[in-house]
Amino acid sequence: MISFIEGKVISKTSEYIILQANSVGYKMFLPAKTLAGLSEGMDAKFFCSLQLKRDETLELFGVENAEALQVFELVRSISGIGPRAAMNIAFLGTPDQLKKALQEGDESFFKGIHGLGPMKIKKILLELTGKLKTQALTERPEDKELLDAMTALGFPKTKAREALSKVPEEIADPQQRLKEALKLVRR
Repeated sequence: MISFIEGKVISKTSEYIILQANSVGYKMFLPAKTLAGLSEGMDAKFFCSLQLKRDETLELFGVENAEALQVFELVRSISGIGPRAAMNIAFLGTPDQLKKALQEGDESFFKGIHGLGPMKIKKILLELTGKLKTQALTERPEDKELLDAMTALGFPKTKAREALSKVPEEIADPQQRLKEALKLVRR
């Protein structure tokens, strides 16, 4: 699975760019705000999600940071919400603003997104309200491998994520972070 690409923008349209990385061009759909700040020849890097369409073709969707990718994938997990709508929701505001809108049941926060009617907005509010509270949106990208290692050792993903979030930020070395997280999860 492709989850991060860094390269040079070689072509740009109103919906996507072609990003050249290691002599391969990737067609990547981006939010309008992100596209506006790009021009051909620029170096760029994106967190991305590969999506399978109904006609069995693949599309690559890019976002600027790991938080936005987590929100995108969380929203995308709701049945009936396509990748373009999920990308627009991920860029409505900050993750904290989205969390606040979900907690308050603020339907107006989601109005104006193409393809989202009142019923889908209610579905989003219903399905994401509990998930976003427990989802660690500020999770360090470096901790993903550590989380995978802990789940491979048999620890539940939620407990592993919770333990990693309690490891002090000052501990940057991955091996030390893993040792500390293992101590915490065993308590």
